[in-house]
Amino acid sequence: MIQLKDISKVYTLGTQEVEVLRNISLEIKPGEFLSLVGPSGSGKSTLMNILGCLDKPTRGSYFFEGVSVADLSDDQLAEIRNKKIGFVFQSFHLLPRINALQNVELPLIYAGVPRSKRKEKAREVLAAVDLADRIYHKPNELSGGQCQRVAIARALVNNPQIILADEPTGNLDTKSGNEILQIFEKLNRQGVTLVIVTHDLSIARRAHRIVTLRDGEIIKDEVRRGEREGGGMEGGWR
Repeated sequence: MIQLKDISKVYTLGTQEVEVLRNISLEIKPGEFLSLVGPSGSGKSTLMNILGCLDKPTRGSYFFEGVSVADLSDDQLAEIRNKKIGFVFQSFHLLPRINALQNVELPLIYAGVPRSKRKEKAREVLAAVDLADRIYHKPNELSGGQCQRVAIARALVNNPQIILADEPTGNLDTKSGNEILQIFEKLNRQGVTLVIVTHDLSIARRAHRIVTLRDGEIIKDEVRRGEREGGGMEGGWR
């Protein structure tokens, strides 16, 4: 699904250049559940932004489903972000003045889906994350865990091939965070490819594969023994 070859990202700060990512090469197969882990400043979020076509590398090649991302127009990149990639962020990024149903409908509006079908699909995914009884509540009327469920429903509503989650439990208590991780695990069992950015090793270890970054480089890539092609695993780590 995804192939990165020698990806580097350099930011210019005044007269200085800061290399945030250095020669990252990584493949992500359909159905994988992968975590990106590392301390603050290791390049996790920058790598996530590149994977999500939100940013472009300074050097190197990125292939999404065999197509070079560098060759795509802004409109083509926007279509990939809207239809093929679902995003879940630590801060939810819900619009505060509209309810859960309307927040989940937003990607479908951008995709040009008719109103009646939008509402039907949005109701369906909200029910799938156990929020069927909260669809008319605004974000300030929901708990943190419920807001993150709305964000997951929004990420799912266009049936993306991959979900990218950046510290998705960072603003949640332990119980709510565990419930969100259980939703992700269920989605992966259903065939959704997942990439989660986290600094928490207990969360990272729930993935099938852990990629560890430090100072902009991959220093370790661990796969659970017995993992099967396209997800699912058994045994320990190797």
